[in-house]
Amino acid sequence: MSAFQGPKVYGAVTVGERGQVVIPADLRSTFKIKSGDKLIVFAKQGEMIGLIQANRLNDFLSHMSQVMAAVEKIKPSVK
Repeated sequence: MSAFQGPKVYGAVTVGERGQVVIPADLRSTFKIKSGDKLIVFAKQGEMIGLIQANRLNDFLSHMSQVMAAVEKIKPSVK
């Protein structure tokens, strides 16, 4: 998995009458998303909505486990 490069804005989308959005072409190209691909939709209530490719979910969770382990090592202990 490549190193995190930080967030990038790919544009704005409009929600259609049926609740659908179009993923910008540049984003689809960058992440190699094509018709028929499955995406996992997640949200933090009231703050953000996100998408992750279903076939990358295990990689993402593994990476986040490593990040959390590193944070735990540097977190000051509570006494």
